[in-house]
Parts: sequence; structure tokens; C-alpha cells
Amino acid sequence: MAITAAEPSGLWGLLKESFAGGAALSKAATGSNANGLVKAVVADFSTSEGRSAARDGLQAEFAGSKPPEMKTKSIDSLRQVSALLGAKAPGDAAAFKDWLRQISQSTAEASSEGGSLFGGGVQVSDAEKATLAEISSALGV
Repeated sequence: MAITAAEPSGLWGLLKESFAGGAALSKAATGSNANGLVKAVVADFSTSEGRSAARDGLQAEFAGSKPPEMKTKSIDSLRQVSALLGAKAPGDAAAFKDWLRQISQSTAEASSEGGSLFGGGVQVSDAEKATLAEISSALGV
């Protein structure tokens, strides 16, 4: 959410960035190297109840928010996740945080910024690079 809010890129870019997040979930579900906590979270998102809970939570958190507010709220949530992982799942924390960071990177790389329908632009904008740095800092990675 933070990456998409950092540099809104229109409908096509939004779709590409959304698919990147979904692909990361799918990859974690089938990957043999995925951490147990990552697999448990992915399994929860694989159910209609899990998807509904996630969607409802996002709608409640971001309702009425402008992109800069969405980015700030997302980064703040990542700080909270980082602290919770450190307190409740220290053995899984590093792998889980790395997974979240990888999703952010994949999302940033999913759509070119500043170009046109026919190309151009940059793969990862300066705003997205700055947001990736904020995400890394929030996660402590």
C-alpha cells in the first residue's frame, strides 16, 4: 500500500502493482523456502474469510485517506508489525520482515513510473525508492 500511495501511477500501474502483491503471496504459498509464519499468513489469505477480513481492515484503515496519509499509515503499521514480531515471534521475525520487504520491492518494480502507455519512464521512481528506504527502516532490515 505504501509503494502504491508513494507514486500513484494510474489504473494500469495500480493493477500491475496489485498483481505483484498477489504473485508474492502465491509464490510464498508454493515455495519450499518460505518461513512457517509466512506460510501461515498466506494460508489465512487463501480463504474467503481471510480475504474478507483483510479487505475490511484495509477499508476501515484507509477510508477517506489521501495517498500521503495512506503511505504514512502503512509505514506506521509496518513499525507495529516489526515490534510485534520481535516480541511474539523472534525466531520468525527476520524472515517475515524480509518477505514483507521483498513484496514492497516487487510492487515498486511492477510498473514503470513517469512514462506513457507506449513506454518510457523509470522502473522505480525516486518517490518509490524513498518509500522502500522508509519500509526497510520501519521493519529494521
